[in-house]
Amino acid sequence: MRVGSNPEKENKSIQLDSYHRVIVPVYIPNFEGYFEHSFDGFKLCIESLLKTVHTQTRITIYNNNCHSSVKEYIDSQFKSSIYIDQVFHSKENLGKINAILAASKGNLESLITITDADVLFQQGWQAAIEDIFVKFPQAGMVSPVPSSKVLVNHTASTWFYGFFKGKLEFQNVLNPEAMHLFDLSLGNEKLMYEPIHLENYLVLKNKNNLGEAVVGCGHFVATLKRNVLDLGPNKPTFIKIDGGVEEKYIDISNDSLGYLRLATKENFAYHIGNKPESWMYDLVSNLIPETSNGIDSSLILDKKIGYFYRKTGRLILRIMGNKKTRNQFLKKFGLLNPDNY
Repeated sequence: MRVGSNPEKENKSIQLDSYHRVIVPVYIPNFEGYFEHSFDGFKLCIESLLKTVHTQTRITIYNNNCHSSVKEYIDSQFKSSIYIDQVFHSKENLGKINAILAASKGNLESLITITDADVLFQQGWQAAIEDIFVKFPQAGMVSPVPSSKVLVNHTASTWFYGFFKGKLEFQNVLNPEAMHLFDLSLGNEKLMYEPIHLENYLVLKNKNNLGEAVVGCGHFVATLKRNVLDLGPNKPTFIKIDGGVEEKYIDISNDSLGYLRLATKENFAYHIGNKPESWMYDLVSNLIPETSNGIDSSLILDKKIGYFYRKTGRLILRIMGNKKTRNQFLKKFGLLNPDNY
């Protein structure tokens, strides 16, 4: 039996105090082997995040069946922080993408940052990213970590924009040491970046030169327009990690919707990996709590590259697949030794 009328029926609209949501999926099932030091890295991630977000930010943590101590830590942060307003606890590890989809579909912020649980955020990362979204209304995916090796990874829309609406040019890498540290943090036997990749990256400029950003980005930490997740694949994935799942749900979705894929020129985040290093603790301890109120979110417009223009961008990428024509393009944009790039 129902008695009376639900008062919320007279208060139908939802008023948000935020426009930027950060989603942090985390999976630390134990403290052995690969995961021995992961909890320390996760704590650094959360501490750096809480110190660097502006007041119009809200944070969702998705616990993918972590150890009980990790769960207790997440709950304690939820109780003590005004920014962490959502926590999801799953008794099964549903994987990174399903966690992101579950969290993003139920929130209304226009910008959604997705981040691994081993990212160390630096002062000013949000301001730098949001500035790119303002100056490039067609931007759909922006990372605070630049890379010089992903300029042709699902960037058809970006290349069309660079050829016909903006300007492309190689510039000196602002922080080669940070890029090298990221490479080392991956723990690969062979480093990803050759010396030339640490010297130059491809930069996209507006024709009015008001905005600059590096072409392409990775997805271990990136900010998306919510359309990338809303209009991308709706079905859950049965793959927890790898297998092209992030590429399908994020990278391809962003490019096929007509959005640019960019990164900041300066490095604003580090990859902690599964074993934090001493210098990372120093960086976090020196962070100053952010007091900014963010920006006027109405300045973030939503424009896209049209279907036929995206086809032109895909043609450019196919041409880039030929080493001879690729080298000619790279020379045109100012790279002196394209054979080694």
